[in-house]
Amino acid sequence: MRHGKYRFIIGFLAIPVALYGVFVISPFVQDFQISMTDWTGLTPDKHYIGFENYRKIIHNHLFWQSLWHNVLLLLIVPVVTLALGLFFAFMLNVGGRRRGASVTGVRGSGAYKIIFFFPQVLSVTVIAILWQQIYNPDPDEGVLNALLSNVGLSSLTQSWLGDPHLALGCIMAVMVWANVGFYVVLFSAGMASIPTEIYEASLLDGAGRAVTFFKVTLPLLADTVATGWVYMGIIAMDAFAFVQLMSVNYGGPDEKTDVVPLLLYKTAFRDNSQYGLAAAMGVAMLVVTLLFAVLTLRLSRRERIEF
Repeated sequence: MRHGKYRFIIGFLAIPVALYGVFVISPFVQDFQISMTDWTGLTPDKHYIGFENYRKIIHNHLFWQSLWHNVLLLLIVPVVTLALGLFFAFMLNVGGRRRGASVTGVRGSGAYKIIFFFPQVLSVTVIAILWQQIYNPDPDEGVLNALLSNVGLSSLTQSWLGDPHLALGCIMAVMVWANVGFYVVLFSAGMASIPTEIYEASLLDGAGRAVTFFKVTLPLLADTVATGWVYMGIIAMDAFAFVQLMSVNYGGPDEKTDVVPLLLYKTAFRDNSQYGLAAAMGVAMLVVTLLFAVLTLRLSRRERIEF
């Protein structure tokens, strides 16, 4: 009976596992193989050069600068996005007017969730191009500068994406705007599953909104927040589409918005087609992303709270 059960399970898993190996694992293996060569991607000739490409990226200033930009995105974008998502979700679900020991959300919370979620129905390309036009420094075309001028704040107009000190921050703001709505809906669903009796008991004990959030809501949503942190971290470690479409001259000005995925793209397709070197950058990003995911899940491991 036991052997029949195993054959039954293997029969179901064989095809999905095989497909996963072919379409997911195999490309990573091929990428590592390419990173050990000097292949240009334009000819069939490949010469094995060992870890020479990895030595090059270790001594490549642009790689480390781009990786630092990814780290900044990793430190700022997930924190701000998840914090705003938690705040708005809490206010929509628990932030309404309190009547005795009952807990309600704000009036029209369903409509607010739709509004928050709206950026999710737009593609990254549409969002990036839309915000590029908003940030446009031309006062006749840039929405943000035109708005500042119309309200008498002409002194605040900037070349938002052309200033090395502002460009990366502007892109971060767009990434937060594009993703926060999803987490508002996700956390709202998690809060809706928390029994109202728990909130009512905290109210009877005299807990305010801040205490209720940090002592009740946040601990019960810890697993959801940890998962969201991993997803947002992966998005922050990528950021390819936002930077490519919004930045000046693909990672400018002066490479101040460059990220590793974009540098990889330029290395492979623009800078003498150095596919081997670009593959080595891809392997390095894979290692960094996996380390981030493992560390996040380990640090967030805790006893599950049943309710």
